[in-house]
Amino acid sequence: MKKISILIYLIVSTFLGFAQNPTVGKSSGETIIYTGAHIFVGNGVEYNNGSLVIEKGKILAIGDGDLSSKYPNAKKVSFAGKQIYPGIISPANSLGLTEIQAVRTTSDFNEIGEINSNVRALIAYNTDSEVIPTVRSNGILLTQATPEGGLIPGRSSVMYLDGWNWEDAVLKADDGVWLNWPSKVTNSFNRTTFERESKKNENYNKTVDELHTFFNQALALSQDDKKYDNLKLTALNGVLNGVDRLYIQAGSDKEIIDAIAFCKEHAIKFPVIVGEVSSDLAISALKENNVPIIIPSTHRLPSRGDSEVWEAYKLPAKLFAKGLLVGMQYNDSYWRTRNLPFVAGNAVGHGLTKAQALSMITLNNAKILGIDNFVGSLEVGKQASYIVSEGDILDMRTSKVTNAFIRGAEVNLDDKQKRLAEKYNDKYGIK
Repeated sequence: MKKISILIYLIVSTFLGFAQNPTVGKSSGETIIYTGAHIFVGNGVEYNNGSLVIEKGKILAIGDGDLSSKYPNAKKVSFAGKQIYPGIISPANSLGLTEIQAVRTTSDFNEIGEINSNVRALIAYNTDSEVIPTVRSNGILLTQATPEGGLIPGRSSVMYLDGWNWEDAVLKADDGVWLNWPSKVTNSFNRTTFERESKKNENYNKTVDELHTFFNQALALSQDDKKYDNLKLTALNGVLNGVDRLYIQAGSDKEIIDAIAFCKEHAIKFPVIVGEVSSDLAISALKENNVPIIIPSTHRLPSRGDSEVWEAYKLPAKLFAKGLLVGMQYNDSYWRTRNLPFVAGNAVGHGLTKAQALSMITLNNAKILGIDNFVGSLEVGKQASYIVSEGDILDMRTSKVTNAFIRGAEVNLDDKQKRLAEKYNDKYGIK
């Protein structure tokens, strides 16, 4: 992706008074037992008075009661009265790829051109972002750094929200290619009538045909013994051979159905739909073809003028009831992704259980991204990436993250917003 001018970035950072980012977490190397907490495993299992044993950055044991007697040489830490959850996973956003929306030189998530399948968001990920700690403070420990713009914007990567550089922070590099499915309608604003107008997209079929051609060319090249140097075509190799995901952002039910048919024609093994769905026909297409979906936040308007007001809040429960693999993103803004636990929790009042809401932003997101062997739930052998809260992580009224651990290392939860609050509270004598 395009290189950000280091000089300009430093000038902007200095002008805005950026403080130094919190230090990167360090693992103690000891075997540690955390006891007395209410542990939410992430797969529906809970331990009311559980213990979590960590060794070398991985989960060694987990269960009810005090496990200290089984590990006499381990360091014991009490989290009595607190709750332990898997680290929240935020897919499909530009966190770490943009710092200040109004300053172009701090944004590196959009390339010029329609087809940029060879672009890697990975190398643009900025671990020194001041936004990352503010998101991490709410329990978000992983993000999917995702390119935007054009028809095929590039490849995403799953990143930890802690690390010295992108090489240090990456969990899964180039996990999939992103495709912005063309819209069947175009929207415009009529300045004469001051009304929005929707028209049929006359170029829809032409654009879909171009996609068919591009994927056919990529397949032909992958099967050719003569390895031509075409980065845009070879970038699809992982998708075509079933190793990587194909993430398809679609804006309507009809587009989702067309996108699924496209994937069937090209034998895409791991397609993922990113967007909202409402019709039974589109939901059935997802179910019949075993296609997972990442839905947008519950905090949005109904999809149509005649839709129910609570449509977005009821959608997760509806999809769970149909047996779909459902994840959730916070699609409004990269820095607002810190609210992902709360918007998932909103669905609890509309037919979803708390266990399902938690799994939607932990284990389900991990499964969809292909990282559930490492994270997403607190199970033996997985990486010790979890959060500790004094209240319900899904409820913004009680949630208060007190500790966070990434690969067994405790992460500093300080951030710029907390420092500013402390600064001005001290100035005005607020306690």
